[in-house]
Amino acid sequence: MGFRFQKRIRLFKGLTLNLSKTGTSWTIGGRGASVNIRDGKATGNVGIPGTGLSYRSRLTDSANTPETETPIETQSSSGLGTIVVVIILIALGYFIGKAT
Repeated sequence: MGFRFQKRIRLFKGLTLNLSKTGTSWTIGGRGASVNIRDGKATGNVGIPGTGLSYRSRLTDSANTPETETPIETQSSSGLGTIVVVIILIALGYFIGKAT
């Protein structure tokens, strides 16, 4: 078991700078939905405030995945769709948080 260091600095509502002994990251969003960005990788978090239920998913491709060429007709734009869904969920989380 080792020591942990973690400090969150809220710059303004919806944007937080996270400091730890392993580096820094940014969190955009608030209660209900947020996106965490660290070293060019993004993770989306969606939850129902007050229940303990949440879902977390990596939004960017892993750096360890070997890149292979995919024919144009089989490529998908799922990355853009995921980002749009996360932005919508962040907005919904913000308004649900303000209502409660």
